[in-house]
Amino acid sequence: MIPVTAYRGRRVAVFGLGRTGIAAARALLAGGASVSAWDDNEASREAAIAAGLELDDLNRRDWGDIAALVLSPGIPLTHPAPHRLVGLARAVGAPVIGDMELFASAIADTPDVTVVGITGTNGKSTTTALIGHILKSAGRDVRVGGNIGEAVLGLQPPRPGAIYVLELSSYQLDLIESLRCQVAVFLNLTPDHIDRHGDMAGYLAAKERIFANQQAGDTAVIGVDDEYTSGVCARQKARTGLNVIPVSSQRLVSFGVYALAGRLHDDLEKKSGVKTVMELARAAALPGAHNAQNAAAAYAAVRALGVSVSDAVAGITSFPGLPHRQERVGEAGSLLFVNDSKATNAEAAAQALGCYHDIFWIAGGQAKAGGIESLKAYFRRIRKAYLIGQDAGMLATQLGASVPHVIAGTLDQAVKLAAMDAADSGLRKPVILLSPACASFDQFKSYEHRGDTFRQLVTDLLARATKGDAA
Repeated sequence: MIPVTAYRGRRVAVFGLGRTGIAAARALLAGGASVSAWDDNEASREAAIAAGLELDDLNRRDWGDIAALVLSPGIPLTHPAPHRLVGLARAVGAPVIGDMELFASAIADTPDVTVVGITGTNGKSTTTALIGHILKSAGRDVRVGGNIGEAVLGLQPPRPGAIYVLELSSYQLDLIESLRCQVAVFLNLTPDHIDRHGDMAGYLAAKERIFANQQAGDTAVIGVDDEYTSGVCARQKARTGLNVIPVSSQRLVSFGVYALAGRLHDDLEKKSGVKTVMELARAAALPGAHNAQNAAAAYAAVRALGVSVSDAVAGITSFPGLPHRQERVGEAGSLLFVNDSKATNAEAAAQALGCYHDIFWIAGGQAKAGGIESLKAYFRRIRKAYLIGQDAGMLATQLGASVPHVIAGTLDQAVKLAAMDAADSGLRKPVILLSPACASFDQFKSYEHRGDTFRQLVTDLLARATKGDAA
C-alpha cells in the first residue's frame, strides 16, 4: 500500500467502494486522514466492511468538514450529469479527485520515481502489461497497476529508481490535476464511453490529459493510425522540449517505431537510420496488427527509459499475454478455444476476428452504439455466430443473411453449440472465439467474470470429452 499523507488530520469523502475506492480509503487512513467512505450499492458496502472500512452515509451527513471528494472512476463526473455528491463537494469548495491524483501527491517527495502512463480505447491493458514485463525482464524495479490488476494505491510504496507502469482510463484521466507521466503512451481512439464524456471531443480531451503535466525531456509515445491520435501527435510535436515518438502498424513513420510486413522497425536514432529489430511472429502471445501496434508502442516506451534493443526484443518475445485478450484456453484435436472477453466493443472484436479464419463466433451482451455494423468486413471469416445476452436480437438483425447464426441466449449454451458445430465442420483449424463486441453487465459482473466463466466451461467440456474417449 502507498500511504497518502496529503490529507493528514483532515476528513476525506470516498464515494464508490470498488477496487480503487477501497484502496484509496485505506491509503488515506494509513496517511493519517479521517475517511467517510460510502457506496450506494449494498454489495460494495459489504465488501468495504470486509476490507476493514467503517462506513459513513455521504447522502445523509453534513459536508462542512469534507476536505476533498475522492470519486471512483465509475461515478459520473460530468455526463450524463454530475453525480449528486459531486455537486455537494463543489458547494463546499472540496476538490473532486481520483486515486491517481492521490498517488501523484504520495510520490511527490520520493526522488527518481518514474511514471509510465498508458491510455487509448483499445490495447492499453496489453501494452501496460507488456511494458511492465519488458522492464522486469531487464532488471528494473517495476510496479504495474492502475486500471489493470492492482489499484495504484495498493502497489508497493515508492523508493528511488522505482518505475510505475499504469493503465489510465479516460475516467481516471478526467480526475487528475498534477499527475506527471515521464513517459505517456496514447495508442488509439475510437468511439466509446460517449455517455460519460458527452461526445468524441470530450472523450478525446479526457484521454489527451495524459500529456497535460509532462515537462521538457519527457516522452510522448503516440499511435498515428487513426485521425484522432494523428491530430494529438501533431499537437504534442508543437510543444517545446517534448520527445514525441510516433508509432504505427500501418505505415512507415519517421523518427518513430513501426511494424510492417511482420517486422518491427526502429527509426529512433536520427544518425543510424532504420533498424529492423525483430520478426513479430516470434511474439506468439501478440497476434494481429493491433498487437503489432502494442508491441511498437511498448518498444518505444522502454527504449525511452534506456532499455537496450536486445532486452526490449527479448521481453516482447517472452511476453506470455494477458487473460481475456485472445487467450488460448483449450484445444481439442484441431479445435482451438480463444477467450477474448475483453473485447467489449466492435473495434476490439475486429482485432480478434482479423486474426483467425473459420471462426465459430460467440458474441453479445450489452451492445455499444452501432452494435456490430462496423464488423461487416470480417463476416466472411465467420462460419457461424452464437449470440448471447441482452442485445442478441439486435446483433442477429445486423448479421442478417450474411452470417449463419443462432440466438443461444446464455454463454454455456453458446459454448456447447459452437463446439459441436466446429467439431462437425470438417474444417482444418476451426476456432471457437469468444469476442463479444459488447459489455458484460447484463449477465456477468465484469468482462473478467465472463472470460473466467468461458474458460471454465471449456475446461469442463474438454474434461468430459477426454473422459468419454477414455471410456
